Amino acid sequence: MPDALDSCKVRIDKWLWAARFYKTRSISAEEIDKGRVRVNGATVKPARDVKVSDTIEMRSGPVVRTVTVRALSAVRGPAPSAALLYTETETSVAQRLAAVEQHRLAPEPAQSIPQGRPSKRDRRNIDALRDRTPPREWNQRWSASIDDD
Repeated sequence: MPDALDSCKVRIDKWLWAARFYKTRSISAEEIDKGRVRVNGATVKPARDVKVSDTIEMRSGPVVRTVTVRALSAVRGPAPSAALLYTETETSVAQRLAAVEQHRLAPEPAQSIPQGRPSKRDRRNIDALRDRTPPREWNQRWSASIDDD
């Protein structure tokens, strides 16, 4: 087991950071404060201690990941050892894979726009249309001038 501290206490924000669910500990604390992390079905504060066999639900966008704590660690290590700290439930894995597949099969958002950016040819045509307007003389500007003829 990686730095297993089964008898020690570890804060939930520190454990989520050590298990590599969040890049920084402050981000994990923010997500907990926003109510996106639940332990055993209840919303918690970042200072709550995690115990082995706790069930943690984390919401990231539309996907909810549910994991069971297998070991405790307050030290962030490499990804293979961080993966030994938890077990993801089968339903969570199935939901996550279904969300990935749905995202893969979704149509490209840019294709729903009937007209995108102008091509080089379109840009030249637009510039040519703009250049057709007769240029104004210096004194015929709409701004104020000294001579009012």
